[in-house]
Order: sequence, then structure tokens, then C-alpha cells
Amino acid sequence: MIKKIKSILIEFAHIHRYLMKFFRELVTPPYEFKEIIRQCFEIGWKSLPLISMTGFIVGFVFTKQSRPSLEEFGATSWLPSLISIAIVRSLAPLVTALIAAGKIGSQIGAELSSMKVTEQIDAMEVSGTNPFKYLVVSRVIATTIGIPILCFYVSGIGLLGGYLSIRIHDQMSFLSFFTQVFEAIGYIDLSAMILRAVVFGFTIGAVSCYAGFNSSKGTEGVGKAANSAVVTSMFLVFLEEIIIVQFLAIFN
Repeated sequence: MIKKIKSILIEFAHIHRYLMKFFRELVTPPYEFKEIIRQCFEIGWKSLPLISMTGFIVGFVFTKQSRPSLEEFGATSWLPSLISIAIVRSLAPLVTALIAAGKIGSQIGAELSSMKVTEQIDAMEVSGTNPFKYLVVSRVIATTIGIPILCFYVSGIGLLGGYLSIRIHDQMSFLSFFTQVFEAIGYIDLSAMILRAVVFGFTIGAVSCYAGFNSSKGTEGVGKAANSAVVTSMFLVFLEEIIIVQFLAIFN
């Protein structure tokens, strides 16, 4: 029992040292702008097909499932407002984060772990390059920037899926639908989405890089790093969602 507590405390100490080093390197020049842009491309552009399909399905299915409940009260005209608030405020950031944790998190964890196994990180140190800044800081910044951008995209795709679901039953025009959508969305909804997306993006990047950069050597470590990146990221995303919901409830 004492050994287990000691190992947990040591792990927390490593995490604290990792985060302090990250924030120190974040504000210390030189800055790896080219690597950040490349990672943003890897995170954003290459995730679009999966993100697009998932966002569309979420919007379509959520609208389909919400219709029967509103029909009981004769309030199907409220569907666009309901969809817009649900997708923009909560569903888009959460769906984007979970997809990113699975695809991007595992990729970062496996990539950094394999670089450690093949001693590429040691070679970077020998050549005078700061591997932590180049590999970790650039990826965390890229996920923190990329996830909010993807989140806005998922919101649009999800609303499009919702519109097509409504269009099957009602003769609502595209203009009428999106007029109701934008009337229902307020500053607090956009702020909630951006807050969630930024927090989730930072968490996914930081956790994935930590899992890969501090993995054990050997081929087994690569698999463990990828798995740890995904599982831990998803767990923290759900935990942060609960905390953010409670925090935003203060302003409602």
C-alpha cells in the first residue's frame, strides 16, 4: 500500500515537473513556428474526413431523436433552436475532443514513443536541438489551436445534418433554419464552446506528449504510450466537461 502511494506521488511529481518545463519552454525563444504549422496541418486537415462524418451523424441523429419529444408538446418549431444550443454549446466540443483523443492522441503518443525507442530524441539532444521544445511544445500548441478550429467546423457540419433531418419531415427553408439557429445562439454559448475546445485541446496534446515522451523503451512501450494517451485523454475530457458545466452554471 505504501509503495503504491509512493509511486502515485512520484508520478504526480513527474507530471508537475513536465508542466512547469512546458510553460517555461513556451515563453522562451527560439520558437518552432514551422513545426507548429506542420502539426496544425497534421491535426486539422488530415482529421477532416473522420470529423466531417462524425459531426454530420451526430447532428442528424440528435435531431431525429429530439423530434418525438417535441412533437408531444407540439413544439417541433423549436427544433432549430434546440439543436443549435446543444451542438454549439456542448456536443461539438465533446465530439471533436473524443475523436481527436482517439486519432491524434494515439498518433502523438506512438510517434514520440517510437522516437524514444529508436533513440532519435537522444540524437536531437546531441545535435544541439531542444527535443522538448521541438516535439512537445509544438504539438501541445498545435492541439490547443487546432481543436477549437475543428470544433467550429464540426458545429457547422452538425447543424447541416440537423437541417437535413428536419427537411425530411418539414418544408423548412435553409435560410429560415439558420436564421432561427443564429437567433438562439448567444455570446455565452460561443464562449462555452471556445472554453471547452481550448481546454480539451490542451489536455489532449499535453497528455499524449507526456505519454510518448516519458514512455519506457522497447516496442511494448510504444503500444502502452498510445493506449495511455487515448484512455487518459478521454477520461480527463469527461472530467473537465463536468467541471466546466458546473462553472458555466454560475453564469446562467
